[in-house]
Amino acid sequence: MFTRLIGKPKADESSGALTTMSLEKLTETLEVLERKEKVLERKAAVEHERAKAFSKAKNKRAAIQCLIKKKRFEEQIEILGNFQLRLHDQMILLEGAKATTETLDALRTGAAAMKAMQKATKIDDVDKVMDEINEQMENMKQIQDALSNPIGDGFDEDELEAELEELEAAELEQELLQPVTTSTSTSAAPVQVPAGVRQPSTRPVPEKRSAEEDELAALQAEMAL
Repeated sequence: MFTRLIGKPKADESSGALTTMSLEKLTETLEVLERKEKVLERKAAVEHERAKAFSKAKNKRAAIQCLIKKKRFEEQIEILGNFQLRLHDQMILLEGAKATTETLDALRTGAAAMKAMQKATKIDDVDKVMDEINEQMENMKQIQDALSNPIGDGFDEDELEAELEELEAAELEQELLQPVTTSTSTSAAPVQVPAGVRQPSTRPVPEKRSAEEDELAALQAEMAL
C-alpha cells in the first residue's frame, strides 16, 4: 500500500544511495583501523623501551619477551596497514563507479530532454514558422516602399532631364551672345612729368567730317530756315 502511494524508488536512485552508504561504511572502518594502528604503535614502542631497560639490567629473558611482544605488535600493524590499503582501493573503485553512474544519469537526462524537445518541435512546424516570418518581412518591405514614395502625382524623370538640358543650353547661348566689355573702373596711374615739360592736351580732337556729312549739315540748316 505504501509502495503504491509513495511510488517505487528508481533503480538509479537506490544504486546511488547504496554507493553512498558503502563509501560511508568504508570511511568509518578506515578510521577505526587507523586508531587501532596508532594504539599498536604505542604498545610496540613501550615494549621496545622495556627491552632496552631489561637489557641494561642484564635480564636477558625479560628483554627477549619484550622483543617478542614488540614483533607481535608490528605484525598486527602490518596487517592493519594491508587492510587500510584494501579499503582505500575499494573506496577509489566505488567513487569511480559513482562518478560513472552520475555521468551516465546526466547524459540520460539530457538525451531524454532532447528527445522531448525534438518530439515537441516538428519539421513541419519549423517550415511553417519560417514561411510566416518571410511573409511578414515581405509585407513590411512593401509597407516601407509605399511610405517612401512621394505624395501626389509623380513626374517623368526623362522629361525633367530634357527640360533641364534646354535651360542649360539657353543660358549658354545667352552668355555667348553677350558682348565682351572691358572694365573702366580702374584707371591708369598718373605719369609723373618733370617740371618745365608741357603735358599733351587731354581734350578730344575733333574728327574731320566727310563731304557727305557737310552737305547733310547744310541741308538741315536750309530746312530749318
